[in-house]
Amino acid sequence: MKSNIKIILVAGARPNFMKIAPLMDELYGKKNFNPVLVHTGQHYDEKMSDLFFKQLGIPEPDINLEVGSASHAVQTARIMERFEKVCVDEKPDAVLVVGDVNSTAACVLVASKLQIKTIHYEAGLRSNDRSMPEEINRMVTDAICDIFFTTSVDADENLINEGKKQEKIFMVGNLMIDSLVNNIKIARDLNVEIIGQNGKNYVLGQDIRAGQYGVMTFHRPSNVDKNEDLEKLLDVWGMISKKITLFFPIHPRTLKNIKAFGLEKRIESFPNLILCEPVGYLEFLKLVSESKFVLTDSGGIQEETTYLNIPCLTIRSNTERPVTIWEGSNKLIKTQDVEDEIDLILKGKGKKGKTPKFWDGKSANRIVKILEKLIKNERFYSNNI
Repeated sequence: MKSNIKIILVAGARPNFMKIAPLMDELYGKKNFNPVLVHTGQHYDEKMSDLFFKQLGIPEPDINLEVGSASHAVQTARIMERFEKVCVDEKPDAVLVVGDVNSTAACVLVASKLQIKTIHYEAGLRSNDRSMPEEINRMVTDAICDIFFTTSVDADENLINEGKKQEKIFMVGNLMIDSLVNNIKIARDLNVEIIGQNGKNYVLGQDIRAGQYGVMTFHRPSNVDKNEDLEKLLDVWGMISKKITLFFPIHPRTLKNIKAFGLEKRIESFPNLILCEPVGYLEFLKLVSESKFVLTDSGGIQEETTYLNIPCLTIRSNTERPVTIWEGSNKLIKTQDVEDEIDLILKGKGKKGKTPKFWDGKSANRIVKILEKLIKNERFYSNNI
């Protein structure tokens, strides 16, 4: 029986950081574990990555692959090439990946071919939409992983339907919610100043009160990569901003397309639509937690608004997080139906929900307890589990 396990934890892009943070915090100081944090450097914005690490209390990565931005194929290839050397040098007992970014799939491919045990947190989520790169990453990762940590019952069912054994699947809850629970008070106590595109400053809680604004995030290709689709969204944003102030920390992809399609003047004509640069985790948490509603095409924010019980309108045809609809405050919606939903929200009739099972801030603790049991089992080191 092995008394100590070297486990590589992989973080690649900002959505990973909120999942890795509570796990690293739980693993450090455990005598049975030797955690090694690898940052692939997939995220394009080094400054924002550093800020997220600092705010979340994540230790300096042991290794940074510094792959940078590139096409999906090039980026995945770079990660695989550089991560292989890390695995050969470090000789880990296991590699744990989170989420569904290119780093997730790339590192599992490398580790599996080197006969290293692989563990996927957030396994089993499915949108059933292969036009989304994230769906391909999820399917590839789960096809070859050894151990699966899930966030909801539907994820368990998806894995079982795909032929995975029940004994390899563990529903542990949501690490994103761990980070939220750990940081919500700090975030709400912050003095957050948002600088809009017009140079005007907005201090949350002073210039604009809690519950008197909405928040938007948009970056999906299906929404922002075509002129026609983006113009339809602009109509919606303009309509909403006539009724309530909208804060929009804008994704570089979306900003690039607004400029490419010549839509800057139009978006500047909406005085209550406040475009700003992406903000840190704590600032964004405060922004969302005190908002009236969120309008988005993102994944993780559907979970955060569900925990906070804030109405969330997701402009997509599907979601890999259906539990946020079944149980939470999230609604899938079409662009043409947004105005009616916003009117309901402004009348106090927005969707409310309940918190899904195990979304309680204790998921990291559950994961580590399961890992401790696994490493005491000789089968973990064989091909039987």
